[in-house]
Amino acid sequence: MTLVKFNDGKSSMLHPGFDDIFESIMNDTFLSDRMVSRVPAVNISETDGYYHIELAAPGLSKEDFKVSLDRDVLTISAEKQSGQPANDKKYNKCEYNYTSFVRSFTLPDSVDNEGINAEYTDGLLKVNVAKKEETRTASRQIEIK
Repeated sequence: MTLVKFNDGKSSMLHPGFDDIFESIMNDTFLSDRMVSRVPAVNISETDGYYHIELAAPGLSKEDFKVSLDRDVLTISAEKQSGQPANDKKYNKCEYNYTSFVRSFTLPDSVDNEGINAEYTDGLLKVNVAKKEETRTASRQIEIK
């Protein structure tokens, strides 16, 4: 599917300059950054021995993350604040940068709680969740009759 932007040219002819001003306000990075939800995208995959959770969170460091397990709920959160102004300066404008999110996943009973590890590299947090030995499936070819 392709997104097609349609402009019949009538609106800019009726209100010259208005569309330009409106467009500049709505496309301002200050506004658009704050209007868009900042929950990172997640991919979840499964292999024979593990569930793999990959969370795209560029611009953070591994110290910004907290990964915790409470019963069967795996929670990944991050918090980063930058741009702290010095108290001895007078500011005319100061835009703080604060990033925070929480993602929670309910794990199945087949998970080995002791076999969970996480790694953050190049903006991608990878969490590997081990399956219990008895729940791992043995692969075999099924004959079709």
